[in-house]
Amino acid sequence: MADTVAESSKSFAEKQRERMERLKKLHTQRNEARTSNHQEVIAEDERKKLPANWEARKRQAEWLMADVSARTDAETKGLDYNRVKMLHVSAAEADRIDKLKAKKRNADPGFSDYEAQTARQYNRLVKTMAPRDLAKYEEQKEKYGDAFYGGPNVILQGLHKDTPKAIDNMVKDLEGQIAKRKKFSRRRTHNDDADIDYINEKNARFNKKLERFYGEHTAEIKQNLERGTAI
Repeated sequence: MADTVAESSKSFAEKQRERMERLKKLHTQRNEARTSNHQEVIAEDERKKLPANWEARKRQAEWLMADVSARTDAETKGLDYNRVKMLHVSAAEADRIDKLKAKKRNADPGFSDYEAQTARQYNRLVKTMAPRDLAKYEEQKEKYGDAFYGGPNVILQGLHKDTPKAIDNMVKDLEGQIAKRKKFSRRRTHNDDADIDYINEKNARFNKKLERFYGEHTAEIKQNLERGTAI
């Protein structure tokens, strides 16, 4: 009741002044919103003009700058930067980095000698092995005794029997090796008795493609050219 009386006691000029203040405040807020929207539109347009990998490049540049700054700081203090950096890397992160480096490294540079080839084959087979079963390990250790570790005077023949699952895995691996060898392209031997109708190896491969697709259609023309009876 008191508020109503106070409201009614205000003059027209006071009411008009309050309305104008509210209107001015709304006008200011509208201008601020318009300016903010305009700035966002400009920023979005600039982002669209940037390269697709701009964010990644920016993060990389920031990381490089931080790395250089940290390295300089460590050298100033007389510390080994690599050791300082590894103190802030977790074991999981270090393992992930090692796996990435191993994946990028070429594990099979080609045949160098039989020892290196055997080592690569051994590492490949080890990676396909099932996880270690410690219960089975202790069981076999107790079962075989001294023969478990082998030795120059230990006869292992007949002590161990392969399980059907292990045999199936071996057969599966051999079949995979055979299928992989079939995909290899061996170098064809040169036939000295074949006709020479090419000037280099690239031209020879091109002529073989022509013969494969059009040989049956051009056989008579080729024979006439060789006999000299072509018109």
